[in-house]
Order: sequence, then structure tokens, then C-alpha cells
Amino acid sequence: MPEHVTFIHAADLHLGAPFRGLRALSDAWAARLLSALAEAYDRVIDAAIARDADFVVMAGDVFDTARPSYGDYRRFFEGLRRLEEAGIAVYLVTGNHDPYTSWQHDFFSLPANAVMLPGDRPGFALHERDGEPLCLIGGRGYYNQTWPADECIAEGVTREAAVAALSAEHPRAAQAPFSVGVLHTGLHLDDLKAPVEPAKLLSAGMDYWALGHVHVRYAYPSFDDPKLVFSGCIQGRDIKETGERGVYCVTLEKGRPNRIEPVPTASVVWQRLDVDVEDCPNLPAVTDKIMRELFRENGKAHCEEMVSRITLRGATPLHAVLERPDVLADLRKHLNDSYPLFFCDALVDGTTDARDKEALRREGLFPAVFLQAAAAQRSDPDQAVAFLQDEFLAKNIQLPGSCVRSVAQLAAEAEDLVLDLLAQGDER
Repeated sequence: MPEHVTFIHAADLHLGAPFRGLRALSDAWAARLLSALAEAYDRVIDAAIARDADFVVMAGDVFDTARPSYGDYRRFFEGLRRLEEAGIAVYLVTGNHDPYTSWQHDFFSLPANAVMLPGDRPGFALHERDGEPLCLIGGRGYYNQTWPADECIAEGVTREAAVAALSAEHPRAAQAPFSVGVLHTGLHLDDLKAPVEPAKLLSAGMDYWALGHVHVRYAYPSFDDPKLVFSGCIQGRDIKETGERGVYCVTLEKGRPNRIEPVPTASVVWQRLDVDVEDCPNLPAVTDKIMRELFRENGKAHCEEMVSRITLRGATPLHAVLERPDVLADLRKHLNDSYPLFFCDALVDGTTDARDKEALRREGLFPAVFLQAAAAQRSDPDQAVAFLQDEFLAKNIQLPGSCVRSVAQLAAEAEDLVLDLLAQGDER
């Protein structure tokens, strides 16, 4: 059988983190979310044991704070002991949320199967299988909560350095067929958190870099050739962290490309949904379509429970009804009462009236003049951005980048809003 090694790449556990940005959470769901992170961590341990992994790497931010609670600390160490009983080693580095100094002062000794690489210098370990050298592990964690801008966190973390550091204790270290680097870094995606150019890591002689800090799955150069990899966080904590979350089961085999298998661990998934209700003739049909979309998204996320933020879209005669807050509140309550494993955090009306804009243009009245002006504005997005910039500056507010990127959508929504207001004026 060709030489191979299989391990779990986890990062950004953030045990003890609060859930953020919830608009209208019920007491039951508030309590449910408190347990979600701990359950996700348990699934990381389950994944390693079920796959009989050679070892587990944890690439920083095990805890969300340098002062975790006793309960979070105990949960983490219980997981390490379960791995120890299964004969599975753990190699970890610290992150900016749980720097090396906090671990030095506040925690008991790690169990024998766990090795924490240092934060003040590169650190190395040799993983053996049946007494034979299998994999060199090299990495470095955060020493403090910030990383000095003039220092590279990856400096000195190479296969050559690992062999040199380990040879005295392990004379056959150089014979290990594999080598894995572990860092908590922004790579080239976040220039504020220990950034490293990919080329530097690729030239270090490591077969695979297990990275932490970026909370989404990412592989460089590609998922077909994964050498520098972020596994993402194990459990989404707010509506910005949507979709399936988890770890990677990594297989390195001589003569073959690296293989990474996503393993879902989130017990609660967050989702943003746009639901087109243009074809819905009435409110019950709207409810039915939303529920179908929830089940569809839930199936893709490989998770039973889901918190969603839903925006209704489309041109519909129901627009005047759907924009009423009391109707939206009733719809949201009905959704939440219908299926207890789904929770709609917010239901937003983004529909438009089913109006005939071409007919309005042909009428030649004020709406026609307005539509002509709106079209001219949309044809020059740079001018629209400049207008927004002036308005924000007048209020001493910085223009968000999201507004710049969404200027076309904002212009379309503004056009529909004005037409709605004009229609309401006609009704009065």
C-alpha cells in the first residue's frame, strides 16, 4: 500500500463565543444556540475517532477569549481525553483570540497526546505510526493577541528546519514521508492578521498547510490541488457565517494530489434566503413557497436546525399587503410555529408592485419623467457612487464598501420605492 497519512484539520473552534446580531430570538432558540458551539466541537472529536485519523491539527482560536469559562475549558479537555483514549494525537497552535500567554498562565497541563507548538518561535513535532516516522509537524501560534507587522509568523517554519530541530531526539526524522505546517494567519486574504504570501509557504517544503483565522473554506492554489487550506469555523455564530461549517479530513498520499473531504460539524446553520414570490397568488402560497425553500437549503447544508433571515422578492400584486409590518409578523410567526427545527430570525419585504413600467413611460406623466431620470442615473454608476459619497460626507459618515458594490441594486430599489410613494399619493 502506498505511504499515506490521514488527519483532521480543524480551526476556529471559538468555544465560549456569544451569538451575535439576532433580531428577534425566542427564549428557546437563545438557549439552543448556547449549546451549539460545544456540540460542534464534540462532532470534531467524533469525526477523528470515526475515521481512525492518525492525528488532529487545530489551527488556532480554540477559545473565543483569553479568559474562557471553566465549563468551556473542561469541554475542550474532555475532547482531548477522548482522542487520547482512541490513540489519536493532537497538534495545536494558538490564535489571536487565545494567545500563547493566556494558555501558559491559566490552564492545566495538556494530556500526553496533545502538543502545543510555541508562540514565541517556530515549533516542531514528529508523528510516528507503529514506531516509524510518518509526519513532521511544524508551526507557530500567536504569542500575544496582536502580531507585529514587521515579523512573519511563518519565518523558520520549514521541513528542513523541522528535521534539524528534531534529529537529536529523533535520528530518523528526515525519513518521515510527510510534513504538515500549522499557522493562524490571514495569508494574503487579511493583511491585518499575520499575513503571509502564499509563495513563502509553498517554498517551505511542506506537503500541506493547515491554516486558521479565515472563517470560510478556502484552498490554494485550488480545491483540486489543496496545499494551503483554511477549514473555516466549526459553527457559524451570526448571519454573516452562513451555510455548512466544519472541518476537513485530509489524506496525503505519495504520488497523488492532496485530498480534502469536508466534514460538517455545525449543529445549527445560518442562512440568508431570497424567495421569489412573484408566482404566489395569495399569502398561504407565499408561506408554502418559503417553507419549500427552507427545506431545500437545509438539505444542502447537511444540518437539521437552521436560523434564517428571509427576504421576499419579485413583482407581485401582494406587494401592498406584504409591506405591512403586521402581515410580515404574522407570516413569520406562522413559519416558526410550523416547523420547530427552523427559526426565521427576520422576514423582510423586498417585493415590488406588479406595475407596468412601459405603460407608465407611454403615459408621459410625472412617473415617465422620473423613470427617464432614473435610467440616466443607472447608466453612470460612477456618478451614483459620487452622489452617495457626498451624501454620507455631509452627515460625517464613511460610505460603506457594501454600498459601492451594490449601487445598481440600490438604484433599482430606490426607483421602486419612489413609484410606490407616487402610487400611494394617487390613492389618497
